[in-house]
Parts: sequence; structure tokens; C-alpha cells
Amino acid sequence: MKLKLSKTSWVLITIGVIIIPLVSLSLLHSQQLKQQNQLNEELALSQLKLNGFQLGQLSGQQGELEEKLSQTTSQLEATRCMLSQPNGGIATSNILFDIAEAHGVAVTEISSPGLTIAELDGVPCSALPLTAKVEGDIPGLVSFVTGLSNELTTSIVESLEIIIPEVTSGDNSSANIQLVIYSYRGD
Repeated sequence: MKLKLSKTSWVLITIGVIIIPLVSLSLLHSQQLKQQNQLNEELALSQLKLNGFQLGQLSGQQGELEEKLSQTTSQLEATRCMLSQPNGGIATSNILFDIAEAHGVAVTEISSPGLTIAELDGVPCSALPLTAKVEGDIPGLVSFVTGLSNELTTSIVESLEIIIPEVTSGDNSSANIQLVIYSYRGD
């Protein structure tokens, strides 16, 4: 059985075969245009954000950070110089006697086991532990200990015992002081 189609049917089938792909292509093209428009909007927004982030700001921040680094380096060097002060026994004894004289007290004993190696907040140092006994009146003893901290800036008073005798004994007050003087050893 053969099916006979008229010329009109053939024309309609041919038009249908041509129009369906054209409509499909038109819909596909429309969808691609929408995606392209969306991507263009996102690109424009990204460029706007990028333009808002100016390189001048980064250069300014870099300058500030370099200045802070320079200041920190200077402070580190100043601290190293301060810690590098000699802490030999004779020089330290002279400093103790000078401070005692300035505050009206007398150093009666000084002893030290000698230099040791220590770390102070992660910095390698030499440490000179000292034990001293000082005699005088109470205000003089207190000002002597304060003077130690002011003059020996790299020292730490580890213990202080002030002994106040009975008023009737006639003895002077005294202080037993244990301190450690640190000096920088280098890297």
C-alpha cells in the first residue's frame, strides 16, 4: 500500500522540516544571548570592584609596613646594644659601690658564682648572678634597690630581704639582694 501525497502536503512537510530547525536555532541563540549578557554584567561588576581597589592604597600600606619594620629593627638594635653592656665582676662591683655611695648605704658583701649562659625571652644571653648584702637606713636601702634597677637596666632583682633590727640593738638595717645581670651574647 502506497501512500500518495499531494504537492501541497509535500510543501507543508518541507516547510515544517525547515521551520522546526530554524525555530530551535532561534531559541538556542536567544538563550546564548541571555547567558552572554549575564556574563557581561558580571564582568562589568568585577571590573568595577577591581578599579575600586587602587594600587596606590597598596603602595601606601607597603610604605607604612616598611616604616614599622625599620622602627622595629632600630628598637631591636638598641635593645641588643643595651644587653651588650659588659657585666664583668670588677665593673659590676664598682657600679654597686657607686650606687650604694649615692644612696648612703654600704655594701658589706658581694659574691657571684660567675657567668652562666641563659635565655631571656628567647634571646641568648650571658648571665651574672650576684648576691649582695647592704647596710644602711630603710629609705637608703629602698632607694639603693631602685637605683640598681635604674643603673643596671639589664638586671633583674630575683629576691630582696630587708632585715630591720630591734631599735635597742643599735644595729643598722640591712638588705640581702639576689640579682642577675644579663648581657647579649649574639646570634
